[in-house]
Amino acid sequence: MPSPPLAPDDGPIDFEHLRRMTLGDAELEREVLGLFSVQALRVVGTLAALPADARAQAHTLKGSARAVGAFAVADAASRLEAKIANGDDASQALTELSDAVALARSAVDAILR
Repeated sequence: MPSPPLAPDDGPIDFEHLRRMTLGDAELEREVLGLFSVQALRVVGTLAALPADARAQAHTLKGSARAVGAFAVADAASRLEAKIANGDDASQALTELSDAVALARSAVDAILR
């Protein structure tokens, strides 16, 4: 099921959602965005080999993405998780996740500069 943002946002990060989750603490926003960016890059790199724990890693990334308002990443991770659980070919879902992470990381990088 897709993650509906609590407030409409067309970008890769729903910054209004992030503000709510961090109680408006700008420094905390920057910290969690930085952590998310590093984690997302690491997980996508690991998932490229579809290791035995790929489903769990996709699930973890989905939760992290939802927490920071990266709903496209969360949705892509959810699709990958489902493909793996069903034993389906996950290559397209992995590509979609990688693309969503790249967009989200670009938005995060712009904020953190």
